[in-house]
Amino acid sequence: MNLAVRIFTGAAAALACSSLASAQGLVTQKNLSLGMAEAIAEAALAKCESMGFKVSAAVVDRGGQTIVMLKGDGSGLNTPEGAERKAYTARAFSQASADFVKRLKDRPETVGSMHYTRVLALAGGLPIKAGDEVVGAVGVSGSPGRDEECSQAGIDKVANELK
Repeated sequence: MNLAVRIFTGAAAALACSSLASAQGLVTQKNLSLGMAEAIAEAALAKCESMGFKVSAAVVDRGGQTIVMLKGDGSGLNTPEGAERKAYTARAFSQASADFVKRLKDRPETVGSMHYTRVLALAGGLPIKAGDEVVGAVGVSGSPGRDEECSQAGIDKVANELK
């Protein structure tokens, strides 16, 4: 085999190996801790309680799995499910669940997405961001028209830690 062919073959093999190597490895992600999720849910619940509402609050992680679910004293039977589904919706679509509702109205071709099992097209869910990265979401249910305000209070509680 001549020298040029050997160099070409060696370079091609090295390139193939380097492409394979760059496709493997670990991915580093920011995630909510249990403590932070608890602080968010507790602050959201407290905000609604201070306004006289009996609610439930839930926080999901970046993968949409529930980390914390708090059912407030006297809250309705449906509020835990509503809070979890609003949080999931905010995380799944990386936007406030109220914006998801608006999207369904503005873009009728997307209406099918409201039929996913865990999605709930109601206001009250907000994404939790660390910088521009969505790391989870919070949802509140039980304070008609005020759920999002309570969810925001939860995020505000830990805002300095999310920078």
